[in-house]
Amino acid sequence: MSTCVESGTRVIPPSPVAKWVGRVISSVVVLFLLVDGIAKVLKFGPVLEACARLDVPEWTIPWLGGVLIAATLLHAAPPTAVLGALLLTGYLGGAVWTHLRVGGPAFPVAFPILLGAILWLGLCLREPRLRDLIPVCRGPRRPGRMESR
Repeated sequence: MSTCVESGTRVIPPSPVAKWVGRVISSVVVLFLLVDGIAKVLKFGPVLEACARLDVPEWTIPWLGGVLIAATLLHAAPPTAVLGALLLTGYLGGAVWTHLRVGGPAFPVAFPILLGAILWLGLCLREPRLRDLIPVCRGPRRPGRMESR
């Protein structure tokens, strides 16, 4: 079994199945967010109607779409995937706040939270270094694994 060595800590690569499941999950999230961002940039009718209900000024909609597309593209590229995930987490947090501010129903409040959790799940499955940083991503201890100090 090959391992990556970084800063004296052995990082055990994910199994091929976990890596592919992570890629599929991440791809679905990326496609969804890109479509949403493009719809905002192009100011599609349903987007304008939804933003009007949420008291989002119309002039901000293409800017929100641009930020969403940029953060999503950062997440889609492996070298910047974690940075993109952090930025998307902030963006999705803003979506939750927007719905809470106007007293929206439960689903529009919960959906960005669920999408963010799925985003991080896909990233944890395909990025072995996150398993040491995020306790939820940790699998069972494997023999021969060096502990970071």
